[in-house]
Amino acid sequence: MSDDLVIRPATAADAEVVDSVIRAAFAGTDFGHQGEAELVRMIEADGDALVSLVAERDGVVVGHVLFSRMDVEADGTALSAAGLAPVSVAPGSQGQGIGDALIRAGLGALREQGVAASFVLGHEGYYPRFGYSPGLAARFASPFAGPHFMAMMLDSDAPWPLGGRADYAPAFGRMG
Repeated sequence: MSDDLVIRPATAADAEVVDSVIRAAFAGTDFGHQGEAELVRMIEADGDALVSLVAERDGVVVGHVLFSRMDVEADGTALSAAGLAPVSVAPGSQGQGIGDALIRAGLGALREQGVAASFVLGHEGYYPRFGYSPGLAARFASPFAGPHFMAMMLDSDAPWPLGGRADYAPAFGRMG
């Protein structure tokens, strides 16, 4: 990744370009039918976005990541948690570490907000590099449970909960 990459909070003025980046990033993939751009708009409209960041190179937005509020119960008490979805990088900028930089910056922002845990539904070969674990997520009942469902405690010294429930923001359920 080059040094000319700037990661900053997304603003309302970025909505159209973020939409375009997400659509381009998922076009022609197995995931393209899931409507990630619409999901981001619904999460934002519902007020469930916790961290929304863009990556800019030479003043052009080339990537975006969103972490949204989750409803999580761990060991009988509420746990502050965020779901990572989606992370998008424009096709011409993929493979340059931009997604990695966006995710790491987003996790840092969540830690600053005092969020305790993060969940992701994604590739089990990619997300563990950030600290996500299928073993931790398996302790939580969720409609997304399975080998691609992963979680991490944002404080690496925090004990893993024994069990609980993890639900994404309501927009995920409306995706149908």
